[in-house]
This record gives sequence, C-alpha cells and structure tokens, in this order.
Amino acid sequence: MKIMKLNILFLVRKTKLNKKGLCPIRCRITYDKQRHQFSSGQFINPDNWNSKQQLVKPLEPDAKLINTQLSLIKTKLSQAFLMLQVKQESFAVEDIYLQYKGEKTQKEQGTLEAFKRYLESLKKLIGIDIKRATWIKFDYSYKHVKDFIKHKYKRNDYPLNKLKQQFIVDFEYYLKTEKVLGQATINKMIQRFRKPVRIAVAEGYLDKDPFMLYKAKRTKNSIVFLSPEELEKLEKHNFSQSRLKFVQDLFIFCCYTGLPYNELMLLESKHIINGFDGNRWIKIDRQKTAKPLSIPLLPKALKIIEGYNKDGFIFPRITNQKYNSYLKEVGAIVGIDKKLTTHMARRTFASTVLLFNNVPMEIVSELLGHSSLKITQDSYGKVVEKRISLEINKLKGRA
Repeated sequence: MKIMKLNILFLVRKTKLNKKGLCPIRCRITYDKQRHQFSSGQFINPDNWNSKQQLVKPLEPDAKLINTQLSLIKTKLSQAFLMLQVKQESFAVEDIYLQYKGEKTQKEQGTLEAFKRYLESLKKLIGIDIKRATWIKFDYSYKHVKDFIKHKYKRNDYPLNKLKQQFIVDFEYYLKTEKVLGQATINKMIQRFRKPVRIAVAEGYLDKDPFMLYKAKRTKNSIVFLSPEELEKLEKHNFSQSRLKFVQDLFIFCCYTGLPYNELMLLESKHIINGFDGNRWIKIDRQKTAKPLSIPLLPKALKIIEGYNKDGFIFPRITNQKYNSYLKEVGAIVGIDKKLTTHMARRTFASTVLLFNNVPMEIVSELLGHSSLKITQDSYGKVVEKRISLEINKLKGRA
C-alpha cells in the first residue's frame, strides 16, 4: 500500500506588499498531488524571510512570535492529517484544511446539510433564473427528506457518504405509505432530491451516485374521481359517529372548493372574504406553488363551514394519515367502490363539479392553483374527452 505524505510549505508573496511594505506569509499544503493555500495571518518584510529554513530572520520585529505562530500552524496541520488517517479510509487535501479549521470534512457532511446548502444557492437565483414557486417545490422536497430521516433513522441528519440506492427506495416507500402521495408527486419529489445529490457527487462528497441504478416508476394518467351520482350518494348519507361526520364534511367541502389537504388545515376565517361580486370567496396562498388561490364558495361548501369555527382555524386539526384512514371507512359504509382519499376530493372538484358543468379548462387551472395550464390539460384532458363522449351519446339518442 502506497503511503501518502503531507507536505507543508510557507511562502512569502513579494508581489502583495501592503502600504507598510510588508507582505503576507501563505501556507501551502500538498497531499496526493493536490494543493491548498491559505493565509497564515502573518506579515513581514520580504527581505527578512529565510525560505530554506522556513523561518523569519531575527532582524524582523516580533520574529520570535511569528515563528512560534508558524510552528503552531504546522503542528495543527500535522495533527489534522493524523486524525483523518485514523478516522477515514480516504480523504482529500481540502479535508485536511477543514479538519485543521475545526470544520466538518467532506466525508462528514450530512444529507440534509448538502440539500440545505443547495437550497441557499438556489434561493439567490429567484427572479433571475427561477421563479419563487420553483424554490418552494425544492424546499417542500427538503422537508419530506427531513421528515423521512427523522421517521426512519430517528436522527436529525443522515451521513452523506453513506447515501446508497436503498435510501432512495425506502424514501419512495415512505412517501407512498406514510405521506400517501401519488406516484407522479413522488417522482417529482425524488427528482428534486437528486439535484443536490448530483452536486455532492461532483464536489467529491460522495464516491458514487446513489441514483445511478434507480429507476422511477411509471405513472398512470387516469384520474379517479367521484361521479355526480356517487357524490350525491355521499352527501345524503347521515353518519352517527362524529369523527366520520367530520371527515365527510371535510371531503365534501373539498369536492366543492378543490382545496388540497395542506390548505384545508391552514384555512382560517380571515381567508373567507366578501368578493367583488358580493359573494363569499376563499383567498389563500397555495403552499406547493406559492400561487394565490381565489375560489368562490359554492352554496354546499358555504353551508359546511357555517357549522364550524368563526375565528381562527375553521376546521379542527386532523393528520393526513388519519383523514385518509377514516375516508376508507366512509367509502365502505356509503357503498362507494372507489378508494376515497384526500386528493380525490380535489379531482372531483375539477372533474364532476367544474369540467362536467362546462367550466373552461383555463378557469379550472386557476381554481386549482396550478402553476401552468399544461399541468391541468395533462391531468384532466381525458376527463374532457369523457364529457364529450357522454354528450355525443346523448346526441345519438336524439338523432
């Protein structure tokens, strides 16, 4: 096995004289054919430097003090080098300097730490190369990675150098089972997580890309929603249990407003306003895209909120997991074969309530708070086709 040595050399930069005629002493460390230079913090008359002995000549004022400082730097660098040899199998010259400074080496960086650093650099590009909504999506992904690490490993961060493909597989499973997210959303989440990981690989924090053999699962574009008959069936059912009555109200409210779970839980009385048309409207920012939502309150939605809080949060708190669990019971009791989920209410709003009533796709996109019309068209284009098919069949019956 080849033994690598650390070379420490002090250099006087004669071309960098300050106003007092003094120049800085720089320290250059070389390891494995790589170099790193940094300032020693000491300044001397260039004529008073002994390059061969790596010492300041006695003629220099404070020569003894400066030589002591240089010796201390050399000792601390040697200690840092020795520490890394004990702790790690491989390291770079930058790691030696970081260890000397008392900072984390590349191998000690955390996954969340790397993601956070990427977020900070990305934030500076808002209004230049990216929209704020884009940054919010990455921040949203960061929070899910953070929640996953806390859930799976019971820790605040996960070592970046230990990041393997299994981490990504487990993260995907967590998003599917614990967060109850759709495959398309999961794919986007993991796609954004890949960005800071690839940078970490390029910067040497990771030896191999854990995404190299990972393949995202293909998504089906079919949108599942309640038909007008199923929605009416759900609305007419009377639940004796208060918890089921509560989630019934939440679900139906979202069927007539299109609110996602996050906005539903954040909805306060201050978000219900009198609109320009004299009707009641919801005015709230979409968490996922930071896009303002303006939704007119239809009579059925208005009737539901009248039975809840008039101040502060309108609806009592309920976790997404528990909400979806209760919805399964609701669907089974009412006799709806489709799997009721929090997101199905939003799809029902877009499809059954809006598109089936000839509301233009552009307005549907605005009411859903989508960042672009294309997202709405890609998601609900088949719904429009189904609506056209139904109308044509009616026409055939009359022709």
